[in-house]
Amino acid sequence: MVYLQIKELMENAKKQVSVKINNILVQTYWEIGKIIVEDEQKNKERAEYGKKLLKELSKKLTKEYGKGFSKSNLFNMRNFI
Repeated sequence: MVYLQIKELMENAKKQVSVKINNILVQTYWEIGKIIVEDEQKNKERAEYGKKLLKELSKKLTKEYGKGFSKSNLFNMRNFI
């Protein structure tokens, strides 16, 4: 039946899109973590600076992009390296 063929095609397309999006997000989060680590390594008072940096980034990124950029998520991205 034509409908079932089209439905299967659409379902497969959705799955492929989902996999690609997830791959891109993982890569993006890894790159965010890398940027944070590199910035922290430039600063001598890393521990205190890192806390302030994550707090400020969280505030700005959440305002701009919505959920997903809490301090704990940014900390996890940072540790992903």
